[in-house]
Amino acid sequence: MDIADFKSDDEIAWCPGCGDYGILTAVKQTLVKLGRPPKDILLVSGIGQAAKLPHYVRTNCFNGLHGRALPAAAGAKIANRELTVLVTTGDGDCYGEGGNHFIHNIRRNLDMTVVVHDNQIYGLTKGQASPTTDAGMVTKVQTEGVILEPIRPLEIAIALGAGFVARGYSADGDHLSWLILEGIRHKGFALIDVLQPCVSFNKKNTYEWYSKRVYKVNDDSSYNPNDRNAAFSKAAEWGDRIPIGIIYRAERESYEDKSGIGARPPLVGENIDDIDVREILKEFV
Repeated sequence: MDIADFKSDDEIAWCPGCGDYGILTAVKQTLVKLGRPPKDILLVSGIGQAAKLPHYVRTNCFNGLHGRALPAAAGAKIANRELTVLVTTGDGDCYGEGGNHFIHNIRRNLDMTVVVHDNQIYGLTKGQASPTTDAGMVTKVQTEGVILEPIRPLEIAIALGAGFVARGYSADGDHLSWLILEGIRHKGFALIDVLQPCVSFNKKNTYEWYSKRVYKVNDDSSYNPNDRNAAFSKAAEWGDRIPIGIIYRAERESYEDKSGIGARPPLVGENIDDIDVREILKEFV
């Protein structure tokens, strides 16, 4: 497999310099390393700039409603667990409109990898604050500055028991590709929150701003990502220093194993020729 196997002919509609380009490249690099053909991969998204990414990769694709990428991905994984399911979503789509699904899919722990393009702004709808926007930031809507504190997705994920919690940076494609591949290899729900500069609407969290602050936590041999308490502390770091890498990793029983469906043939392979639903439909007449 090489990059050409995943090349789409769709025209890319992102702004020049958008951090989404780095994520797109990292996703393609990851799929090449994974070595699975496009037919065995499903990219799922909701609505937003991040949700356009599956259009630019030649694999199976499902675009759901705003905030509803995770339940669509869960349904696909339950029906055909042989698929590699990768969700690409934004901070508004996943943590705002999709916040409830974010919480409960961590609890469910299906084997899927969720890549969040976190630009700390609503980019598609032209610049209002998102759930992760820093307090005090002035936007087109919050003209006197955001008065709410941002949510902390990594801390939330660790608190809820997610088995793989990571943060990447879209300007470091090789590192991000490694994180995504590790997330796919993890058996269970994997969250990768990606710092993704929005060059049009977020004039604070720029490439320059991030590049002065990010550091790779896994370069420190003394850091143990299996230590939940240490992971909470690391996930809470924000400001002058921002850690990227695998923040927390732990083994949990997946939904497939816990529910027993992992021991049965995939639903997609079931014989439905002899199923007659007419009696059931009569109840709705």
